[in-house]
Amino acid sequence: MAENGAKQPIIIKKVNKGGHAHHGGAWKIAYADFVTAMMAFFLLLWLLSSVTQEQLEGISNYFDPTDVTEAQFSGSGGLLGGKTVTEEGAATDSITMDLPPPKAGAGSAAALISENEDEQFEEAKQQIEDALQSLPNLKKLAESLMIENIPEGLKIQLIDQDGLALFPSGSAKMYLHTRRLIEVVSKVIMSLPQQISISGHTDAVPFLASGGYSNWELSSDRANSARRELLHFKVPAQRYSRVVGKAATEPLLPDDPKNSRNRRLSIILLRGTDANITANIRKKEEVLPGLNAIKKRQLEQPGAAPAAGQ
Repeated sequence: MAENGAKQPIIIKKVNKGGHAHHGGAWKIAYADFVTAMMAFFLLLWLLSSVTQEQLEGISNYFDPTDVTEAQFSGSGGLLGGKTVTEEGAATDSITMDLPPPKAGAGSAAALISENEDEQFEEAKQQIEDALQSLPNLKKLAESLMIENIPEGLKIQLIDQDGLALFPSGSAKMYLHTRRLIEVVSKVIMSLPQQISISGHTDAVPFLASGGYSNWELSSDRANSARRELLHFKVPAQRYSRVVGKAATEPLLPDDPKNSRNRRLSIILLRGTDANITANIRKKEEVLPGLNAIKKRQLEQPGAAPAAGQ
């Protein structure tokens, strides 16, 4: 008890308890940098898969020098033989090497177009074969038809059989069964966009009628007879790229040029002649803005080497 009735002062102490330290925002900056880098990486992958070989080569040639000089190393075992580049007698010849051209991805436009055409041709072949099997009157003509996918396109050949010719001897007026066969082929041709090439072929048996009419004229007339028949079955006139007669110059059986199977008609759906596909390729050429301008500046430079593929 305090003397004289005085009150004792009360002292209050505040104790600050320790807590977790405040987390800063540094991790957010690092995370944002990581996301930005990943976005740039995937954008680069997309660009590389969208351009053609020619475009990649154009970019590479623009930014890379023609010759690459390897670094020179000093030392007794190096090219300088223990001397510096300023000393007399030091080797100063540069080493040049050719850089390999960049490789376009499998997803390039040209590769995709080729794959699509192959799929179209395979489906067309199956449609023709199925049609012949579904029509009883045409089953016997199945051996008169040969379909193959060649570099030039889809080749459909109508071939003479023993006892079942496409045309009478020396004539360009086709039999009824030949017209029926062309009708089946025309329906498939109508479903595809490619241009058409038609050629007529004869065997090597000499043929010469009055006025010098020979196998050359006969094969040409038969090819045009096939063109008129396709036109009759609604294949548009603008689809025909060429119509030629080749006489006996390209026999189906080279070892037996007089065989009747050498007499035939060849109808080819020409690869790469779809106007829509051509337009798409031109669009692909500008997938990287300014690429054509870069290539133009390259060619205008004095002593510039021609671009690959020219």
